[in-house]
Amino acid sequence: MSIKRLALLLGTIAVSSTAFAAGIDSRTYTCADLHSLIVAKRFVFINNPTFEDFVVANASYCAGGEGGSAQLKLRSVPTTDSPECLVNYCASAPNMSGGMGGGM
Repeated sequence: MSIKRLALLLGTIAVSSTAFAAGIDSRTYTCADLHSLIVAKRFVFINNPTFEDFVVANASYCAGGEGGSAQLKLRSVPTTDSPECLVNYCASAPNMSGGMGGGM
């Protein structure tokens, strides 16, 4: 993830409501409501026992980091109406040497 995008992401989290800064529990939303929230906020931190990460509205929120680039992937999270609601998240792509991209 680029430093500029990371700074923007962290700044947005810092000024957002405390409920969203701490993350949301996908199990308190319907799948459609969760998708609407993600589109409205552009990215949301989901914090529940099966998934703790940011989900994003689209691939433009996946930035390349040093040694690789992030790719948009699908992941399922539980919601009130579905045990497997598909959401987008950014995952590191393998780099040329076969390892994972990103890093320190």
